[in-house]
Amino acid sequence: MEEWKLDFEWLQVRHLIKDRFDRGALPDLNSILYLIGIQEANLSQCSFTKEEKQDLMHVATCHLLSSEGYFEYLGNDEDGWPHFNQIRVLPYEGVVAQEKFLKECVIKYFETYKDLISQDEE
Repeated sequence: MEEWKLDFEWLQVRHLIKDRFDRGALPDLNSILYLIGIQEANLSQCSFTKEEKQDLMHVATCHLLSSEGYFEYLGNDEDGWPHFNQIRVLPYEGVVAQEKFLKECVIKYFETYKDLISQDEE
């Protein structure tokens, strides 16, 4: 994805979340991963420890990368937490390249939700 398009679409996602949750500031990548993790883990609890928040961001990352063929979903453990297995190595080295790839995955993830959120607001 071209840099300008990534920046534009990433900003759209950040605004979508900011507006949906009525926040004052735009969320960063970690905040968005945390929200995706909560959605995908489908856990019933309302508060999480610091370690659980990190685990939720890991769940989000694995879920996003599973849609790109890098992880596979194995199932949930007895506590309801999803588990994944890495099946391919990421082709991107370095934090900047991996972050860019994750942003692209997040944008794809929210493309399916944009229509639902728009309909919900009507």
